[in-house]
Amino acid sequence: MATTVADILKTNNLSITDSRKSILQLFKLSKGALAHADIEKKSSAQFDRVTIYRTLQKFVDKGIIHTIPTADNSVLYALCKDDCSAGHHHDNHVHFICDTCD
Repeated sequence: MATTVADILKTNNLSITDSRKSILQLFKLSKGALAHADIEKKSSAQFDRVTIYRTLQKFVDKGIIHTIPTADNSVLYALCKDDCSAGHHHDNHVHFICDTCD
């Protein structure tokens, strides 16, 4: 079971780049799902939007993260559990957004 950022990238046959390490570390430290804008903001403008988008897409393709559609047709991303694989996400937790909270 890969636990470090470098191990997760190696296990998924991905090169270890600064953008991948940084973005994956954000997910590991996050207590919830992240939007593209959250990642852009938290990475201190280190990486451009396209790099972030491509990194997120590659992580989804490899089963490292999964997408969560929202009511406003945007997408959030969350770290997958260890038993996920490319295209087969097994997340046994509820995704919801409270209508009364902001």
